[in-house]
Amino acid sequence: MVLYNQISKNVTKTWLYVIGCAAILFGIGWFLSYYYQDPQILVAGAFLSFGSTMVSYWFSDKIVLGLNGARHIAEKKDFPELYRIVENLAITAGLPVPSIYVINDPQPNAFATGRDKNHAVVAVTAGLLEILDKKELEGVIAHEMSHIGNRDILLSAVVAVVVGLIAFVSDWFIRFSRFNHRDRDNDRRGGEVMFFVGLVGMILAPIVATLIQLAISRRREFLADANAALLTRYPEGLAGALQKISQSPRMSRYAHQATANMYITDPFKSDAFGGSRTPWLLKLFSTHPPAEERIAALRQMM
Repeated sequence: MVLYNQISKNVTKTWLYVIGCAAILFGIGWFLSYYYQDPQILVAGAFLSFGSTMVSYWFSDKIVLGLNGARHIAEKKDFPELYRIVENLAITAGLPVPSIYVINDPQPNAFATGRDKNHAVVAVTAGLLEILDKKELEGVIAHEMSHIGNRDILLSAVVAVVVGLIAFVSDWFIRFSRFNHRDRDNDRRGGEVMFFVGLVGMILAPIVATLIQLAISRRREFLADANAALLTRYPEGLAGALQKISQSPRMSRYAHQATANMYITDPFKSDAFGGSRTPWLLKLFSTHPPAEERIAALRQMM
């Protein structure tokens, strides 16, 4: 019962965050329409942002795998245990077997990518295969399979569209409004106040939207943890894996800030052990919840 409550709670919070992004976007749209009396500017910004995001969405797997130096494993004989675990968990989850990649990286980590369940990829590092036992590896793979089953990549793309659009129109307003706001302000009472209120809002909107995006990323990690425990029926496997990964001193050779949120733990170690001792401001700007909190949540499900 605790497990199902955890899943339900995380889904609800995730969609609340998405609604928050949409509300920010609506507020920006209203302000620009009011200030410039020209909604076509917002439509143009939306088209540009959506188009660039869709391109990255369709080719995100190839980009990410290339950035991380991942190697496709086409033969079961190369990594027989990894193959069996992925195949068995895919069958259990009712998903197509994803492509399997291995990254020659000493840091233990893993991620899933691909635009949908039929074009999914699971990538693990050599360091992960080295330090985890079978049950722990099953927990990690189940976590990544949960990301695929939960359509987290699709949700991330939708949020990226909204956040990207917010950043675009905010930047446009800040750059170009200074050239003509004085003439417009002289035409109506209170225009100067309205301009500076809008300017402050435009500066803060991308920051707030980014914080919402990071919060969604953290919330999806909790959800994938809960689903992985449900899939394997053994929460301790993933909990043990997270403990080993978080305590590993090895640094990543291939990780990038742009792809850090995709990994099961932050490759830059900002989610290392700290739990309640981690400053709240640091948590806000983290792509992952502290490992200690995730482990505690998993062990409450036992």
